[in-house]
Amino acid sequence: MGFHGHDGLRYYTFETFPEEVAQGVFTRQGGVSPAPWASLNMGGMVGDTRVRVSENRERALGALGRSAASVFDAWLVHSADVLIAESPRPAGEPPQRADAILTDRQDITLLLRFADCVPILFYEPQKHVVGMAHAGWLGTLRGIARATVQRMVSHYGCEPGAIWAAIGPAIGADHYEVGPDVVSRFRDSLGAEADTILQSRDGRTYLDLWEANRRQLASAGVEHVEVSGICTACQLDDWYSHRAENGRTGRFGAIIALRT
Repeated sequence: MGFHGHDGLRYYTFETFPEEVAQGVFTRQGGVSPAPWASLNMGGMVGDTRVRVSENRERALGALGRSAASVFDAWLVHSADVLIAESPRPAGEPPQRADAILTDRQDITLLLRFADCVPILFYEPQKHVVGMAHAGWLGTLRGIARATVQRMVSHYGCEPGAIWAAIGPAIGADHYEVGPDVVSRFRDSLGAEADTILQSRDGRTYLDLWEANRRQLASAGVEHVEVSGICTACQLDDWYSHRAENGRTGRFGAIIALRT
């Protein structure tokens, strides 16, 4: 479905999901934060003020017809841990540590934050389950995409083949150089398959997080995977990029919910 605008905000939606799913990956445009977080920063741990971050979140949520009181989010720790959201996170209660969230509740809005790591959105239309995962190189290595699918199956009774997944804007392989330790860990984990996601050029090695997670989803039985193909590191007008901005940047938000 591509990009949309709403009161100065610009966000990306996936063709994969039907109208009953409210979803969007929000660019950095349309918020109230100054540089270096300009302007729709939704990250609360990067030096921006809580007031500005709250206003930015409310603007994004409002664009999808959702309220701040409906949000369930997580403290991202590059794990393979998956949370089940049964109610919104109470105001003032710290978020739980995990890198994926699932819910079948229409009164809950899932929100996670990114700046190069891969947003993966999920929907299972038969059980009416939505979810989202955060996959950096370590979360990918630990299997967060696979773990999310497995939790959808074990907790909700979803069929992997019925799950729709979408890989959102994230750093592309052309920009994501990794060192020998990361290369070694992927080769130890994947064997010869690591050659499908590690690219060598001019004595350097680059990791394709999009393909790594697409393959992981496919191996878990997911047949429908949409890949946005948008690189955060080379489109800084739209996206925050930890790598391209040397860590001095904000976090863009991804949101998914079941419409009431």
